[in-house]
This record gives sequence, structure tokens and C-alpha cells, in this order.
Amino acid sequence: MYLSQLKAGGVICREGDVARLVQGASSTYDLAKAAISDGISLAVAIERRGLGDTVDLTALADKGALDCPVRHPDAGHMALTGTGLTHTGSASARDSMHADTAGMSDSMKMFRMGMEGGKPKPGEKGVQPEWFYKGTGTMAVAPGEPLVSPSFALDGGEEPEIAGYYIISADGTPFRLGFSLANEFSDHVTEKINYLFLAHSKLRPASFGPEMLVGPLPDEVIGTSRILRDGKVLWEKPFLSGEANMSHTLANLEYHHFKYQLFRQPGDLHVHMFGTATLSVADGITTQAGDVFEISSPQFGLALKNPLKIAEEDSLRIEML
Repeated sequence: MYLSQLKAGGVICREGDVARLVQGASSTYDLAKAAISDGISLAVAIERRGLGDTVDLTALADKGALDCPVRHPDAGHMALTGTGLTHTGSASARDSMHADTAGMSDSMKMFRMGMEGGKPKPGEKGVQPEWFYKGTGTMAVAPGEPLVSPSFALDGGEEPEIAGYYIISADGTPFRLGFSLANEFSDHVTEKINYLFLAHSKLRPASFGPEMLVGPLPDEVIGTSRILRDGKVLWEKPFLSGEANMSHTLANLEYHHFKYQLFRQPGDLHVHMFGTATLSVADGITTQAGDVFEISSPQFGLALKNPLKIAEEDSLRIEML
């Protein structure tokens, strides 16, 4: 089962090739909150409400009618976060950025920690991953809309990832709704200057969807990341995700995010990205305004597409009160 959110309001449920509106559902967030309150699953909540008119999901995506699969009505209560160095192929690209004179970068040390302790046995606590903050819901970009790189950025590059969606219940319990494709947009040139600039490089928009898979994450996710320039493929490469290709279990990544009471505030929505091993910048690609990022996987339905836009310079002014 896949869910999509309409910008104008409404939830679409797709099973197989048929997509239909969920009756009486104005948003995925409200639908999920009601399911949590009633103590039932999203699937059961949808079954009880029933499905209405059939819609053309591809046509809706093409005309920009789809939003992120889940969005909080108050952007300040929607947190975008992620983890890095979580995939078995991610170390080489990052290590090439941050090699030190001793021959092993801090990035490689973190990766090795994950390989050795990121998949703990039941009842054990695994090593914590690299973690980063991207922003609030103001940074969540709908499919098809531009990913805007700040005027001061040195680079604007894609990161094809899987994102998990979580709503915090009234008693502080995180409930996982499902997973979607994500483009965790970053400034890799700034990050390359020094790994301590990672936090700066991540304060950027990110895009999600168009469809959210309801249910467990496939053990092996296989997809394609590409960049189009003037309608032609500039760069293309497969990407892998899922626990079969990761140095951490999903449960370990979730634990080390939600162990902080700060992230268990009732009603909050969390969109957490789980990392990638595939970056065009590692192949020497320099993006430019107008390039289109396209991330796809048959396991996640419609492709996620976003053009790159460069913001005009801000005239920042700070005044004394």
C-alpha cells in the first residue's frame, strides 16, 4: 500500500495500479493521528473509511498537485533529520573528502564503528551513528518543486535516500508510518573543506515522495539516481539501501534518534533520512541551475524529481532592539 498527499487536501491510496481517494481524509497526518488514537494501523484506518474516486496519480504528479507524503500543519513541529555513514558503500566517497595524515579519517573511523557495532543483537545497544539536523517543515520541498541552494553555497548536490516518517503519540511513543524516497540535498564542497562543516552543509531543503510505502522497509532497496541537463542525462548511477546494504539496523538508527526526550514531544512529526552511498560529486559532477535531480526505485512507486535553483543573495541585516 502506498499513500500520497494532495497539496489541495486529500489522501490517495494506491494498491497495485489503482489509486483512489481515501474518504474523509484531509491529510495523511490527520489520518495517522486518528489511527494512533484509535489504536489501529493505517491500513485498518483506511479500510474503515473506505476508498472513493479513482485518480490518475501520474497525471497529478506531472501537474505538481502532490505534496510530500506527510506534512505537519505547523512547520515548526516537523523535524527533518538524518544519519550518515550508514551504508556499506558510503565510506570511500566520504573518506576521499576527509583523509588525514594518519591515513584514516574521522569519517572512516565512524564507518568502521558502524560496521562493528551498528547491528546489535536483540536486547543490546548498538553504536550511535553520525547524526545531522536539516531544519523544520519549512525545508520540506514537494515533488517537482525546486531545491533552492543558498546564494552563499559552494555546491548543491543530490543525495538519494530513504526517509522514514514518525508521529509522536500523546504518551511520547514514536509511531512509524512508512517510508519514501528522499533527496537529502547538501553542499558537499563546503563539507569537503573540513568535516566540522558538515552541520553547515546540511542546513538545506530536502524533498520527499511522491509516494509513501506503508509497511516494513524492504531488506534490499534498489534504485537509480540521475541528473538531467537540458533534457539529457548528465550523470546516472544505481543506489542501494535497505538493511542488506547498511552498516546499521533500522532499529539502531531509530533508537539513537528517539532516545532523546526532545524528539518525543506529543504531536510532532519526524522525517528521518537514513543515508546513502551514491553521490554525483564523488564522480566529479558540478551541478548548475536548471539541472533536474531524479531519484527512482520500483519499490517506491513514482520517481522523485526536482530542479535545482540558486537563490539570490540575501541582504541580511541584524539590528539592536
